[in-house]
Amino acid sequence: MAVDTVEAGGDRTVRQVTVECSSVEHRGHVISAVQLVRGVQLLEITDRTFEVHRRGKIHTGLNMPVKTRDDLSMAYTPGVARVCTAIADNRQKAFKYTIKANTVAVVSDGTAVLGLGDIGPEAAMSVVEGKAMLFKEFADVDAFPICVSTKDVDEIVETVVRIAPTFGGINLEDISSPRCFEIEQRLQEALDIPVFHDDQHGTAIVTLAALINACRLTARRMEDLEVLMVGAGAAGVAVAKILMDAGVTSIVACDRFGAIHAGREDYEAGSMNAPKRWLAEHTNPGRREGSPRSVTEGTDLFIGLSGPGIIDAADLQRMNPDAFVFAMANPNPEVHPDEAAPYVRVIATGRSDFPNQINNVLAFPGVFRGALDVRAPAITEEMKLAAARGIAGVVHDDELDEEYIIPSVFNRDVSKAVARAVSEVAERSDEPEPEQATVERAAVGR
Repeated sequence: MAVDTVEAGGDRTVRQVTVECSSVEHRGHVISAVQLVRGVQLLEITDRTFEVHRRGKIHTGLNMPVKTRDDLSMAYTPGVARVCTAIADNRQKAFKYTIKANTVAVVSDGTAVLGLGDIGPEAAMSVVEGKAMLFKEFADVDAFPICVSTKDVDEIVETVVRIAPTFGGINLEDISSPRCFEIEQRLQEALDIPVFHDDQHGTAIVTLAALINACRLTARRMEDLEVLMVGAGAAGVAVAKILMDAGVTSIVACDRFGAIHAGREDYEAGSMNAPKRWLAEHTNPGRREGSPRSVTEGTDLFIGLSGPGIIDAADLQRMNPDAFVFAMANPNPEVHPDEAAPYVRVIATGRSDFPNQINNVLAFPGVFRGALDVRAPAITEEMKLAAARGIAGVVHDDELDEEYIIPSVFNRDVSKAVARAVSEVAERSDEPEPEQATVERAAVGR
C-alpha cells in the first residue's frame, strides 16, 4: 500500500491511497473500510489497470515535422502527386514510400479471446491493442488493431483482402477454431504478404524452442520422445505439426473424449472437426485409447493446451524418468507446477509467475520483423523452425538449467535473434537453384 499527499491546506488534505487488491471482492472490502473512517470523504475510485487502457494504449506519430509551407508541399500537395504516380507505375514502390513496409494489421473477430471466449470485436480491442504495443516495443513494428463485426469466414477474408494494400503483413488474432484454419489458408493464397495466425504458430514456435532446450539439458533426441498432448484446437494442430517437422515421431493427442485416432467412432462417423481429423490421421498410429490420465505411461513430454485439472500430479509418476511437463493453460494450468515438481525434470507454463514461461511474445515480433526486413511474401514452415531455434539459442550453455530453458520475454536479444533467423531463411529461399545460378553467371560472363 502507498499513501501520497495530492493537496494540503487549511483543515483539508487530499491523499491518494494505492492498494493492491487480490480480487474484485477484496476491492469492495477496501472501499467499504475507507468509507467507514470518520471524517474521510471518498472523492474518486480508480483502477490502475483500467487507467492504463483509458483512450487506448497506442497512437500514431509523425516521421517528419510539418512546420513550414515547404514541409507541407512535400508531405502533401503538390509534392505527394509525384510519389503517387511512381507507385501507380510500380506498386512495389509502396514498400519504399509508404508505411506498408513496416506496418502489420492485427485482425480479430473477438471469438476466442484469451480465456474469455466469444466476447465480440469491441471487447477484443483491448487485447488487440496490446498486441500492437508488443509489436512496437519488442521489434519496432508498427501494428494496428482491426476488429471486424462479422464471424462469417467469407466476409472476414474479403475484408482483409480489401484492406491489405495498406499493410506489409497480417497477424490473425483470437479467431475461433476451426474457422481460423480456413481464414488463414485462404488469405495466404490470396495475398502476397505474410499472413500468420499467432494463436497457432506463435504458440508452436515457442513450445518447440522450449523443447529444444529441454532436450539439450537432458541429452535427448527429438526422434526418441514419446509425446502426450492435451488440446486439439488451433494451437494443438500447429504444435503437433512443428514438432513433427523438428523430428518428433510419436505424438498422442487427446481431447475431452480421450485419445484421438483414426479408429475412433466420431472419426469413422464423419462428425470429427477438421483439426481433430488432421490429428487423427497424422498422430497416434498405434491407436492408443483412453483419457489423458490413462495414456501418460511411458511418455517423455506432456503438453497442455486445454484447461485446469486435466491430470493429477500423481499421474505424472507413470511418465519416463526426467520427463518434461509444458502445462500452458492460463491462468490455471492443467497441473499445478508445485505439485508436478516431484515427478518431472522440467516444467514450463504459460504464466509469468513461474519459471519457463511459454509466451508468444517471444516469437511474433521477431517473426514479422525478419519477414518485413526482407519483404518475404509468406511465413514458411522452415522460417517457423528457424524462429524456434533462434529463441532457443539465446539461452547459452552456461545458463541452461531446469528453470531456464526459455529466455525471458524482456530479453531484448530474442526478437533480434528470431528476426535474423527468419530473414536468413527467407533470403535463402529466394536464391536461384544452383544450376540456374550457373547459367546466369555464364550469361553474364559472355
